[in-house]
Amino acid sequence: MFTGIVEELGEITAVENLGDACRFRLRGPVATEDAAHGDSIAVNGVCLTVVDHEGDEFTADVMAETLNRSSLGALAVGSRVNLERPTAVGARLGGHIVQGHVDGTGEILAREPSEHWEVVRISLPAGLSRYVVEKGSITVDGISLTVVEAGPDFFTVSLIPTTLALTTLGLKQPGAPVNLEVDVIAKYVERLLGAGPAGQGDPR
Repeated sequence: MFTGIVEELGEITAVENLGDACRFRLRGPVATEDAAHGDSIAVNGVCLTVVDHEGDEFTADVMAETLNRSSLGALAVGSRVNLERPTAVGARLGGHIVQGHVDGTGEILAREPSEHWEVVRISLPAGLSRYVVEKGSITVDGISLTVVEAGPDFFTVSLIPTTLALTTLGLKQPGAPVNLEVDVIAKYVERLLGAGPAGQGDPR
């Protein structure tokens, strides 16, 4: 379980194509500080398992399902990525409950800079808009953010200087893909009320 508070900007140092999967080697001194085989680390909001680590680098395997559902397949050597270790039991929940299970990808549509912050507009895939509400939480590339405006096929977020300086959202320009994870609580409520997508859920 994560909170969407990015700990550091890591870097892809190697990519190995395995056919129906790929293996990433990533550099992240903070993320690897206490890493061990089998640990979880969120990479741009995707929960990956540490295969091995040496020094300030670790290796993770990414299966086809993850590549198809997220933007990780677009990463290359030199790509910067958001890294977060799982939250410890009893620690402060600085963001919101984040599983590291990407629901889909969006695209940065526009950036509107101002003196002290920047408003970013991001496309919203069909089927996810019902989970996104104004002032609600959403995870973008593993970053816990508050929704400013929720449209039928887009949403906007306001980014403070710290977020711009310490995460990938300070680097990505219009046209760049981003991983999206909606608030899991909204999905559970929908299921319990029998209002799931495509007729899913309890019909009562």
